[in-house]
Amino acid sequence: MTRELNLDDIQGNVTRAYGRFSFPFARYFFLNIADAEAGRQFVDRVRRRVTTATRWSPDDKPKVTLNIGFTFFGLYALGLPTRTLQGMPEAFIDGMKARAFILGDRDNTKTEEELGNWCGKWDPVWKDNRASKGDDVHIWISMNAQLSQLGTDIPVPELEEQTEWLRQQCADLGGRVRILAKNGMAGDQEYQSASAVFMDMNGMKIPTPREHFGFADGIGDPVFEGQYSPEEEKIAVVGRGKRMSPEAGWQPLATGEFILGHPDESQELPPTAMPPNFMHNGTFMVYRKLHENVSSFAEVIAEEAKTFAAQRGVSEDEAAETLKGKMIGRWSDGVPLATAPTFEDWQAVRKAKGMDDPDPLKALEAHREYLKSADASNFGFADDMGGFKCPNGAHLRRVNTRDYLDPLNAPSGANPRATTQLNKRRRILRRGLPYGPDRLEGLTDDTEQGVAMMIIGASIFRQFEFVQQQWIQYGLDFNQGNHTCPLLGNHEHHKRYTIPSDPKSGQPPYFMSNLKTFVETRGGDYFFIPSMTALHMIAYGIVDPT
Repeated sequence: MTRELNLDDIQGNVTRAYGRFSFPFARYFFLNIADAEAGRQFVDRVRRRVTTATRWSPDDKPKVTLNIGFTFFGLYALGLPTRTLQGMPEAFIDGMKARAFILGDRDNTKTEEELGNWCGKWDPVWKDNRASKGDDVHIWISMNAQLSQLGTDIPVPELEEQTEWLRQQCADLGGRVRILAKNGMAGDQEYQSASAVFMDMNGMKIPTPREHFGFADGIGDPVFEGQYSPEEEKIAVVGRGKRMSPEAGWQPLATGEFILGHPDESQELPPTAMPPNFMHNGTFMVYRKLHENVSSFAEVIAEEAKTFAAQRGVSEDEAAETLKGKMIGRWSDGVPLATAPTFEDWQAVRKAKGMDDPDPLKALEAHREYLKSADASNFGFADDMGGFKCPNGAHLRRVNTRDYLDPLNAPSGANPRATTQLNKRRRILRRGLPYGPDRLEGLTDDTEQGVAMMIIGASIFRQFEFVQQQWIQYGLDFNQGNHTCPLLGNHEHHKRYTIPSDPKSGQPPYFMSNLKTFVETRGGDYFFIPSMTALHMIAYGIVDPT
């Protein structure tokens, strides 16, 4: 029997990825608190509009959601007791900029003097954060909006209405809580705008699940106890929970991996600051703006495809698709290499699932249904230890190792009893949307596009930072040495990527040798996402650690 959660007390962005619930637009605001009393008044007004995790019916689904989080210095600016602040995790207290050496956001081979302005490309709102200039980010507020009308790329008018409401709250408080209008490369945007990438079908604008490199994204997010109703959980958990044994099958992860105050996979309550009810039903979130160097990615793929095509005797188009699939671990539409390892296998899946239907609307709907199905998530890597189907260093294997690290796996030969036991404490919830143009055409490294990524978990250090450092920026667990993730890794020093080949095929392995850094951080920070109870405590100044 699954755990029952007080969904009215949990913020809705924790249990839902809004983009997959027909909210293709978002605005992310960052605010500064000048004095604690004004900050508490602001929280009191905002908390009344916060979207909770309560399950929606078609009649009460909001047009626009609203959620709120705080940096460590945001909690300090709100006047929380010292004892409470001292109990916060070290990573959260430090913030993302101070952890850049862990995350690969700055070159660890150089000193501070050699690096100079290492975060020079960051948006001004993040460059000036924690720099003692009076512009520290204290509050994060997100708004996600539905479409105003099918076939358009225009959000509902309630999004602008709620934005104006937020502006008015700041004005009513005399600017003592203010929106930091320093987003974007030029630092002149009131908020970070984000939206799905749309496709044009005979004049109709249709949101897609793709990001600006062209890959289907947001697949296989973890499922935890209490997140879904029992009926929904039976379907959602397959491939997205934890695999305990062939007999037990897939089970939801422990709630405490993602929400504080509940048992985690070690059967312990995650460490929390005092008082316990302040942290209960809250969580931590990493906000991370990731810029995508689209033209660099296209140029590297095109150049490598010429060599790969000549070596394998295939067309350059097939070579390009294969290389992208082998780098990611999924084909560009999200079909995993673990179940469709060859180009021919992939085409067969597309045909069988209706994703090649001549009617583009039917093809898109078939694609969406596939991504929601267990077929897109129900697979493992224990039967492919050599990486012949999905390379060991592929992005997918790094961010979710599944059963790959089972200690009973052998270099050759399948382990049908492999489990995800050594993976289940490193899972992360992914939220957010692409930002930049809502199309795939006409993009370069210099145009502003990428993903506004939000990563949620009970432990920033154990979950996000571990994955980012040990699995994205290092490769030892995947027999890759210091070679980084082919998509998200920093390639200033390590530019190679190996695509193994099954000796039975008679084909040699393929080595990509000129990778560039395709994804660059443009800033961000660590936030605490309080429960509704905690927001009430903050607003009334009644956080009592004794």
